[in-house]
Amino acid sequence: MAVFHDEVEIEDFEYDAESGTYSYPCPCGDRFLITREDLENGEDVATCPSCSLILRVIYDQFFMTLGFSKLKANSNKSATGENVNQPQSNFSVSD
Repeated sequence: MAVFHDEVEIEDFEYDAESGTYSYPCPCGDRFLITREDLENGEDVATCPSCSLILRVIYDQFFMTLGFSKLKANSNKSATGENVNQPQSNFSVSD
């Protein structure tokens, strides 16, 4: 049975879209790593490449299989449904 250093929610990890990897700081100075593909396949253990510590990643596999990027896109909307990360245009089209 594995002994986990800690249990950390996926929201606390940083995501690198280019590599598809989630990372979280390790006490040794390196970072715990787990890929999005691992998470989609049900894996929940993030490892540190520099030491023997491991983390259990807390996440909802259902949402991961739906596509975490879709959830992030929806979280960028304001209460009125506007995309808060997109620049607003002052131009309007009228007939």
